[in-house]
Amino acid sequence: MSTAVAADAPRPGVSTPPASAPALQAPPAWPPLHGPQLVLGTIALSLATFMNVLDSSIANVSIPAIAGDMGVSPSQGTWVISSFAVANAISVPLTGWLTQRFGQVRLFTGSVLLFVVMSWLCGLAPNIESLIFFRVLQGLVAGPMIPLSQTLLLGSYPPKKAGTAMAMWAMTVLVAPVVGPLLGGWITDNISWPWIFYINIPVGLVAAGITWSIYRKRDAGPRRVPLDTVGLGLLVLWVGALQIMIDKGKELDWFASTQIVVLAVIAVVGFLFFLAWELTDTHPVVDLRLFGQRNFALATLSLSMGYGLFFGNVVLMPLWLQQYMGYTATWAGMAMAPVGVLAIMLSPWVGKNVTAIDPRKLTTVAFIGFGIVLWMRSHFNTQTPFGDVMIPTVLQGAAMAFFFIPLQAIIFSGLSPDRMPAAAGLSNFVRITAGAFGTSIMTTAWENRAVMHHAHLAETVNRSNDTAMQTMNQLSTSGYSVEQAMAMVNRMIDQQAYTLAATDLFYLSAAVFLLLVSLVWLTRKPKQGAHMGSSGAH
Repeated sequence: MSTAVAADAPRPGVSTPPASAPALQAPPAWPPLHGPQLVLGTIALSLATFMNVLDSSIANVSIPAIAGDMGVSPSQGTWVISSFAVANAISVPLTGWLTQRFGQVRLFTGSVLLFVVMSWLCGLAPNIESLIFFRVLQGLVAGPMIPLSQTLLLGSYPPKKAGTAMAMWAMTVLVAPVVGPLLGGWITDNISWPWIFYINIPVGLVAAGITWSIYRKRDAGPRRVPLDTVGLGLLVLWVGALQIMIDKGKELDWFASTQIVVLAVIAVVGFLFFLAWELTDTHPVVDLRLFGQRNFALATLSLSMGYGLFFGNVVLMPLWLQQYMGYTATWAGMAMAPVGVLAIMLSPWVGKNVTAIDPRKLTTVAFIGFGIVLWMRSHFNTQTPFGDVMIPTVLQGAAMAFFFIPLQAIIFSGLSPDRMPAAAGLSNFVRITAGAFGTSIMTTAWENRAVMHHAHLAETVNRSNDTAMQTMNQLSTSGYSVEQAMAMVNRMIDQQAYTLAATDLFYLSAAVFLLLVSLVWLTRKPKQGAHMGSSGAH
């Protein structure tokens, strides 16, 4: 039975209210956990989520070391990142079908254990080809982990504490991308790069062991469901082409390259065929009918656009700090790390109140908060001190706390428990893809704006510019040749140009975040006190 069909069928032991009856909250499939089991279950699921999200960012700062050891160029080394992203993006939306086929607990525990095995093989990889191959496998098995951690957490808590469950989940997703570069850089500098993969082994084994011991009896078990092989093939085709296009576009000058054009055509045509097939197939591999629900569609769009902007700026900030502000990797990490402070402090409060306060209001706080933070960053210049860089970073943590949890509440509102794995997988897939788009668009726009600013600034460096001539004379007096002096001036212009380009994008991002507020208010207000994912007569 497909996810879509299963969602409409009555579950054993749950009476379906008539259309005229008031909406009733369906009881959870399993009773909530209590005491030590609840604490241990939350820790285990959070550890697995943290490990997964961490692995998507921890390798970023290690690419030069990996490329050097493997004897390849840094651009070839970036496939260590993109191969994981491509495979992960493909497997995430399969969560709904895989859950039906194997059962939630079996699938989650198996994914964690396979992730551990692939991490071990990545660390042992003798060459770049084998490392990329194992990263592909690692990304494939990682797909169901994040969506299922959400659904298992929601099933562990009473309906009134569903917001607390999502707060626990959100904190791991928010903090891991910050910790990743810091931890990856420290391990690479002080131990060796294979240990960025080896550290997953003890974490994964502990998470899998605790999860299985607590949840193994809370699994409905597998069901025989047909595999939509055509839909799966089309999904692999268009997502793979899209991710490779995003990853290689900047390097190949985007649509000036025949390869990028071909990949774009494959992605578009493949997506259209995939859309037509999945909407008409009896047993679709991805339940696209979820987008027929207003709250799911609009909240997923808001989450994805917001995450794309957020993630693009998270990538841009350390690049600017390291390349044009003279920060080391460690100091750039320190400038970004405080983002987790307020996020961790406020997430429990948001989770506790998300069922009592309209989540659209909480999301509005997040988007306005992001807008203020990016507006503050739009005033940065080449002389901005470290303390001023950190202030908006700290404030950004508060916006992050109000971001994920309320939007997840809107996404899951009105969905029956059997549709939640598919909903979590699909919404996370769109979010991950938006993050990849955001990164690529942000870095490409940054370089393009910098080229424009560089040209404008370079025009002012002439004999009629007293400041420019004074700088050249000072450099000559210090012993620099004319060529060396010109190189120094060009470096100063570069610093100004890339700083101006970054502030342009910060300002534009702030404006877009404010516009997203109106999109959130197009959703329907979830019933106050209702359990996220409860099935009512909607």
